[in-house]
Amino acid sequence: MAKNICTVAEQRNGELRKITYEVISEARRLADRTGGKVVTFLLGGPDIREKASALGAYGADEVRVAASDHLSTYTTDAYCQVLAAGVAKLDPAILLMGASVEGKDLSARLAAALGAGIAMDCTRFDLDDEFNLIATRPMYAGKVFAEVEFCGGGIQVATARPNVMTVTPPDDSRKALVEDLPVTLDPSALKTRVIEVMGDAAGKVDLTEAEIIVSGGRGMKDAENFHILENLASVLGATVGASRSAVDAGWRSHSDQVGQTGKTVTPNLYIACGISGSIQHLAGMSSSKVIVAVNKDPDAPIFQKADYGIVGDLFDYVPVLTEEFRKIKSE
Repeated sequence: MAKNICTVAEQRNGELRKITYEVISEARRLADRTGGKVVTFLLGGPDIREKASALGAYGADEVRVAASDHLSTYTTDAYCQVLAAGVAKLDPAILLMGASVEGKDLSARLAAALGAGIAMDCTRFDLDDEFNLIATRPMYAGKVFAEVEFCGGGIQVATARPNVMTVTPPDDSRKALVEDLPVTLDPSALKTRVIEVMGDAAGKVDLTEAEIIVSGGRGMKDAENFHILENLASVLGATVGASRSAVDAGWRSHSDQVGQTGKTVTPNLYIACGISGSIQHLAGMSSSKVIVAVNKDPDAPIFQKADYGIVGDLFDYVPVLTEEFRKIKSE
């Protein structure tokens, strides 16, 4: 019997986020083994329906669109009400979502509403002979990886760590069936509403989706010195992050924090400047594809995780790196 897989698309300000394509691509890979369909739920404001057609190119067979003013901005209550009813009606074998801030919040609430088991922040998915989901997820701040296998039937809910799953090259010839999902929300029953959204700088890529991250720690000495990292990030097309110590000092906002109590990131390149490499910080970035560390302490723990290291003063070396990268990119 074919087993369908559902995914939840994530959007911000009406624009689909990269994790949406990663999750659909992974669902397509699994559905090709189960023989089922990939059904994606897309929630948003009145104009969100125009984004639905793009999802077919990445592997979605069907897209269920819930468009409403009450869904323009994410709130747990509204999204959970709509999705719980839609997913329960389809009764899929698996429900996949992104392990973003929004995805972690929503997936937990959905799993509870559906009476389903859940595996969070996964880095790999597989299936056993019965098509039960096997999820690989880091534990104990990334020190070990556990394989979690679902059993006992019912819907299996899992979230994928952003920037880990491979996105399938889009096939524009592949079209998805787009259907409307009825939205019957009682505004008076919603416990929360968004009054204002305080956004980051325009054009800034979220840390969890960034391909390159340049982070600074206590070694930056002051908030004003982060302009050195901003310059390097501008040349590389990177996003600037920070360690907890830099955030606690008030040098950067909490939205820039990488670590166990900040954001978990998996960029292709992570450049750590003036970061000693505490366990808390390593838990948030140790899955990066390539790690470069700049620190004047040769015994700093960050060098144990780094693929490349520069032992020296970041104020001497980072500007040199910036100029060298600028020359290379101009050629």
